[in-house]
Amino acid sequence: MNLLTKILSPKTAPRKRHRGIEIKNSQEVELMRESGRIVATVLKEISEIVEPGMTTADLDDYAEKRIREMGATPSFKGYHGFPGSICICVNNEVVHGIPSGKKVIRKGDLLKVDTGAYKAGFHGDSCITIAVGKIKPKAQELMTVAENALYQGINQVKAGTQLLEIAGAIEDYVTSQGYSVVEGFTGHGVGRNLHEAPAVFNVRTNQLPNVKLKAGMVLAIEPIVNAGSKFTRTLRDRWTVVTVDKSLSAQFEHTVLVTTDGYEILTDRDSI
Repeated sequence: MNLLTKILSPKTAPRKRHRGIEIKNSQEVELMRESGRIVATVLKEISEIVEPGMTTADLDDYAEKRIREMGATPSFKGYHGFPGSICICVNNEVVHGIPSGKKVIRKGDLLKVDTGAYKAGFHGDSCITIAVGKIKPKAQELMTVAENALYQGINQVKAGTQLLEIAGAIEDYVTSQGYSVVEGFTGHGVGRNLHEAPAVFNVRTNQLPNVKLKAGMVLAIEPIVNAGSKFTRTLRDRWTVVTVDKSLSAQFEHTVLVTTDGYEILTDRDSI
C-alpha cells in the first residue's frame, strides 16, 4: 500500500533505530516471515481463482476470509477509513482501488491486487498484477517491465547500499524500456506499523536524505509503471487513483528484509 502516512500503534519498549528507522531483531523477523507468508499465500491463491465474471468485491471477500483463517487481520481494512481488505485496480487504475460488487472483471483486464496481513504485532504487504485471460501484447509487456523493475530495485538491497540506489535502478530500467514511473507514490518501511520510515522512492529525488541500509531493516518496495504519462489523478471516491491519459498501469511489490550480504523476500509467492 502506498499511503505516505503511519498507522498508530500502542506504545512499546524503546526500539533499536537507525536514523529513525526500526531495525528488526531475529525474533521480530521470524514474526514478519509469518505475516509475509500469509500475504503471499492470499495473492497466489487470488491469481489462481480469478476469472471473468467475478467482481472485485468477490476477491476482497476471499482475501479477508483467507487472511482471518490464517490467524491474521487485514492490514488495509479500516486503515484511514479504507473499506476493503485489498486495494484492487483495473487497467488504467493506478492504486487504492475500492472493491465493489458492481465492478465486474472481464477477459483481457489487467488487474492489480494489493493486500496486507497483520499478525502477532507485525504487518506484511505485497502487490501483484494479474492478466485476466489473454491480454494484448502491449499489456503483457507492461506487466513484464513492472515486475522486472521491482527486481531491479530488490537486487540493489544489502547492508551498506544507499537507499536511492534502489530508486536509480528502478528509474533507469523503466525509462530505458520506454515506460514511465509514477512519482507520487512510494514504497516504505514496514513492521509494527503498516507504513514506517523510510520512504522508498522509485525515482531519484532530493526530497529526503539518502539512507544507508542496515541489516534488519524491512522495506516494502513497490514501483508503479505506466504505459503512458506518469501523471495521475484521484477520483471522487477520494481513494482510487487513475492515469490522466487513461493509459494502462501495472505494479508489483514485495516486503524485503535487508541482510548483511543481500536480502530476503518475506512475501515470496514462489516459496508457498
